[in-house]
Amino acid sequence: MTHISDLDTPAALVDVPRMQGNIDRMQARMDRLGVRFRPHVKTSKCLPVVQAQLDAGARGITVSTLKEAEEFFDAGIDDILYAVCIAPARLPRALALQRRGCDLKLVTDSVAGAEAIARFGKAHGEVFEAWIEIDTDGNRSGIPPEGDALLAVGRALHDGGARLGGVMAHAGSSYDHDRPEALRAAAEQERHGTVRAAERLRQAGLPCPVVSVGSTPTALSAQALDGVTEVRAGVYVFFDLVMLNVGVCTMDEIALSVLTTVIGHQPEKGWAIVDAGWMAMSRDRGTQKQKHDFGYGQVCMEDGTPIAGYVMDSANQEHGILCHADSIDHGITERFPVGTRLRILPNHACATAAQHPEYHAIFPGDEVRTWPRFYGW
Repeated sequence: MTHISDLDTPAALVDVPRMQGNIDRMQARMDRLGVRFRPHVKTSKCLPVVQAQLDAGARGITVSTLKEAEEFFDAGIDDILYAVCIAPARLPRALALQRRGCDLKLVTDSVAGAEAIARFGKAHGEVFEAWIEIDTDGNRSGIPPEGDALLAVGRALHDGGARLGGVMAHAGSSYDHDRPEALRAAAEQERHGTVRAAERLRQAGLPCPVVSVGSTPTALSAQALDGVTEVRAGVYVFFDLVMLNVGVCTMDEIALSVLTTVIGHQPEKGWAIVDAGWMAMSRDRGTQKQKHDFGYGQVCMEDGTPIAGYVMDSANQEHGILCHADSIDHGITERFPVGTRLRILPNHACATAAQHPEYHAIFPGDEVRTWPRFYGW
C-alpha cells in the first residue's frame, strides 16, 4: 500500500473525502432546486473523479475540448455537451463521435457558425444538435438575450437542418464578486437572461427544450431557477483559492494541493526554496486582484493544515519561493528545514491540475491511489 510519505515531489494530491463532500454538496443543492446537473469535467479530466460525480446523481457531462469528449465517450459516457463554439474544421471529429453513438451537443453563437454546423451535417447525412450560447453579463462570448441575432442563429440551425437543442450561458463575471448578495444577483441575472432567450426563440416558433446555466459561484448562490432545466459547474469539485476569495468555499474544502519539498533557503530574505515552481503550480495569479493575494498558493503542512501567513510568493520554472506574506521570517531555516515536505493550495485548480499527468488520491488512513488524467485538445 502506498502512502503520502512514499511519493516523490512535486505531486498533485486529491483529498478524496473533501472532493466527495464537494460533490455531494453541489448535487444536493441542484436536487433541492429541481434541476438536472451536468458537471464541467475540464477541471479534473479524470475518469474516477467524473464517475464520482455521476454516481452522486449528475446526468451527462460538459467538456471544453473534443479530446475530453472522445476520452469520456470511450469510457462509456455518451451524454456530452461540448461547451465551446465549434470551429468548422473540428466538425469531422464531431461527426465521428456522433456516428459512434455519442449524444454530442455542439454550441454556436453566430449565423456563420450555425450555417457551418447545419451545412456539414446535411452534406454527410447527419443531424447535429446545437445549442446557442447566450451572453448574460458581457464577460466573454455569446449572444445577448434581446436583439435580432438570437433569432437569426436559431433559424439558421432549425431551417438549415440541424436540431436546435436549447440555450446555454456561463456567468463568468461572477468570479469578480465576493459578497453573497452580489453573487445572488449574478445568478439571477444569468437565469433571467437565459430564460428570456429561450422564451424569445419559442415565441418565434423555434424549439428550445434545454435552458442551461452555470458557473460554480452562481450554482452555489442561486435562490431559484425557474425556467432553467440544467446547471453546469466545474471547479467546485476541487475548489481553490480564487473560490475561497469569492466566498463559496472554505479553505478546508479545497481538495487539490501540490506536495513539495524544501530544497534550500535565503535566510536574510526570509525565503524557503521548494521544488514546486510554476511548472507544478501554473502561472495563474488569479488571487492577485482579489481581496487576499496568495501569490502562487497557500502553504500547508504535509498533512494539509494551513500555515497562517505563509504563501508561495514567487516561482521560477522548477523553484518556488515561500515566505511570510507580511514580514521577513529570519527563522525560516529552522521553521522549514531542508527536506521538509509541505502542501501548496492552488489559486486555480483547473490550471494547477493541468500541470500534472496524474493525481495521487488520498483516502482515509493516508492510503494513496494513482488516478491518471489526460491532456490535449
